[in-house]
Amino acid sequence: MKYFALTVVLALTACGADVAGDGAADTVTVNRCGEPVAYTTPREAVVYEGGSADKMFALGLAEYVRGYVMPPANPPVTESPWASEYAKVDFLSDDLLNKELVVDVAADFVLAGWNSGFSDKRGITPEILDGLGVMSFMHAESCFNYPGHPERWTPFEGLYTDLTRLGRIFGVPDRAETLVGELKARVEAVKAQAPVGEPVKVFLYDSGTEQPFTAGSQVPPNDIIRFAGGENIFAGLDERWTQVGWEPVVEAAPEVIMILDYGDQSAEEKIAFLESSPMTRELPAVVAGNFFVLDYNEGISGPRNVDGVERFGEYLRGMKG
Repeated sequence: MKYFALTVVLALTACGADVAGDGAADTVTVNRCGEPVAYTTPREAVVYEGGSADKMFALGLAEYVRGYVMPPANPPVTESPWASEYAKVDFLSDDLLNKELVVDVAADFVLAGWNSGFSDKRGITPEILDGLGVMSFMHAESCFNYPGHPERWTPFEGLYTDLTRLGRIFGVPDRAETLVGELKARVEAVKAQAPVGEPVKVFLYDSGTEQPFTAGSQVPPNDIIRFAGGENIFAGLDERWTQVGWEPVVEAAPEVIMILDYGDQSAEEKIAFLESSPMTRELPAVVAGNFFVLDYNEGISGPRNVDGVERFGEYLRGMKG
């Protein structure tokens, strides 16, 4: 079991999070992708991308965030439900997460996903940070392909697991339990209203022209689609984000195309490509104009996944109505 000896005393304020309620830095053991790790209450967290930041902000932990790293493909933080929380912390970089940044800002905790933040190739992994005395935590949903520590969750269960574990690490387990309960209740309300009959066939279009990039069963859009009453045409792929051919898309004849909105190519440009390409322009979804735009931060692991399922549920009910 990894152990980090960090002793810092927290000065609590009336409006702040009640972290380690006795004023001391508590130590708890929490799984990190199947590996039990002993955490002391972090004080200077670095978070990578919107999903990580949102999890912290939704738990009321902004004052324990040193800053965030946000690559330019992400939507502007001013569009976030937690825009006011982003404004309270430092914008550290619009580059990919790297070890030098973590050291330079004297971070004691890093929150990111495997291959989305943490990377062997870029030399920033939990093991490397362990050696520097910096705690780290990986999104449970991303543990699917983390080597050596197998841990597997469906995407939304991974979200709930992360919030619960972060609640323990930061000494706010009751707050985490309440938040998870609220998110689950919202999801159950969508499921209860899902259209009856055969699920609507849905194709998630991320990007790509020669070959499309899409969502397998191990990323949040798969759960968003099925909870709302649809069926991801690539739900049978035991993958996260993955490349496929256009032929299986054509064979599946999707009735709705979900567009993941991010990066240099706008959702409107992606739709224009699908409407003009000989491979896709005759798809039922394209002919009917059934496009649903999913915000990037609704599609990666974070509390806004629930916003995505609510919006898509409303969309499908409108189609069926």
